[in-house]
Amino acid sequence: MQPKFIVAALTLALGLSHSGLSPAAGEAPTKVADKNPSVRASSENILARTVFQSLIGEFALQRGDIKLGVDAWSDLAQRTRDPKVIARATEVAGLARQYDRALELTKLWLEVEPDSVKAKQTESSMLIMANRIDELAPQLAAVLEQDKPNIGNNLLQLNRLLARHSDKKAVQNLVDRVAAPYDALPEAHLAMAQAAANAGDNLRALSETEKALLLRPDWEAAALARAQLQAKQSNLTAIDSLSDFVERNPTAREARLTLARLLISEKQYNESRKHFERLIKENPDNPEVIYPVAMLALQQGDTVTGRTQLEKLLTTDYPDKSTIHFFLGQLDQEQKKPEAALEQYRQVTSGEQYVPARARAAQILLQQGKPEEAREFLHSSRSSTPSEQTQLILAEAQLLREAGKLNDSFIVLEMALTSQPDNPELLYETALTAERIGKPEILETHLKHLLKLMPDHAHALNALGYSLAERNINLPEARVLIKKALSLLPEDPFIMDSMGWVLYRQGELAQALKTLEKAYSIKADPEIVAHIAEVLTAMERKDDARNRLNDAAKQFPDNEVINGALKKLQP
Repeated sequence: MQPKFIVAALTLALGLSHSGLSPAAGEAPTKVADKNPSVRASSENILARTVFQSLIGEFALQRGDIKLGVDAWSDLAQRTRDPKVIARATEVAGLARQYDRALELTKLWLEVEPDSVKAKQTESSMLIMANRIDELAPQLAAVLEQDKPNIGNNLLQLNRLLARHSDKKAVQNLVDRVAAPYDALPEAHLAMAQAAANAGDNLRALSETEKALLLRPDWEAAALARAQLQAKQSNLTAIDSLSDFVERNPTAREARLTLARLLISEKQYNESRKHFERLIKENPDNPEVIYPVAMLALQQGDTVTGRTQLEKLLTTDYPDKSTIHFFLGQLDQEQKKPEAALEQYRQVTSGEQYVPARARAAQILLQQGKPEEAREFLHSSRSSTPSEQTQLILAEAQLLREAGKLNDSFIVLEMALTSQPDNPELLYETALTAERIGKPEILETHLKHLLKLMPDHAHALNALGYSLAERNINLPEARVLIKKALSLLPEDPFIMDSMGWVLYRQGELAQALKTLEKAYSIKADPEIVAHIAEVLTAMERKDDARNRLNDAAKQFPDNEVINGALKKLQP
């Protein structure tokens, strides 16, 4: 046994001796002050037995002999009838999941201390653990009645107490029974609302929140509960109810904050910002307010306010400082301040933004003409998960591609695949890089392997299908692959482009043009317009093709794909 458990057992036993042991049933009380040696010896024997048995119980529990531990403490509880011993015995039985034994002990406890709130609460807890929820109502009612000064708070604790019970409808019925006598208390109605919501009875839940607010119109918790229920059906309804509430209760911070967030979800940014501006005035140092204000400002293009609030957030106790440094780095990067951006990215030391920050920092170093330093920066990055390791490898591969070192990029990816041969991200990126360096057979091998692992990988299906179409081989297979990809992502313009291209290869020019035009309407991409021009040329509409390319050249000046397509149309 660990020393702390010995001490605990002794403390319990000695505590009993100081206060006087309750006599066992049928035994006469012992007078502590009695000088009779025989009486004193008897008292000492009782104490010795108590200490000994409590130690047996604790030793048994430490050895994992749960039965012996429970039996020892239960026997001690029965013999001493002392509330402290009974409480410990009940605790031990509960921890051992011997709930029926624990309930027997709570009955003994209540015999000894009929008015003990703790005993009644323990009995209720054990009934819940024993899944005997139908027996709970009298116990809960008694606890509520006995603790009248805290009745409102206790009503609100009902659902938390019953949270582990799987039959939410039974819980709802129980809460209704227990709370019903307190119809005049708003807490009773909110408790019933929570139970109804947990049971999926949203209409009843809404009704009870309304009753709670009639009794206490300024109760923010009830207003928030109502809005939460309303939002399940309509954000706009929730917005209306919260707008009305904060108008009548302008200091309701949580309600106003929830309202502002709901307005963002409905893209009502200006209205949301009004509420956030008020919140920031009233709560200038609250991170929960500062952060959304900063994000909203950035979303609206107000980089001055966004930066001010982000920098202010760094002075608060906001826990995720790394994310703030990441956003500040983005701002600096967008504002052509590479050194400042680098400094911010270097301060991203953990969290979801760690790898993206390292990748962005490496990109800046590459743009500064420091490719080796950029690569070393990525190599020095730590990874706490396999996913982060993969992202760092992909970042290095991209870095090398942008540096024009396609072969090196391919080597990095292939080496990574040797240790992670079934990694979907690595398989996909290695396949695309293989195609760029003129190794379509490797692309095909990797993509087919990926599709065995993930048959519904839409982008892999599309890439393989497009590669076949581009090489003008196995066109029926290519069409099947792209068709499946399109069924998975029907609005993806690049998959549409692939379908248009395979239709062109198969001679279905009218359908190809229609498909490509739809793709271009979704995404004005140089490669898509080059394909459109190719189809128009095949349809003997060279002037139309040339016009389309000239228009695209204005939008994408110096684009190699468009310039190459224009050269093909020169007389």
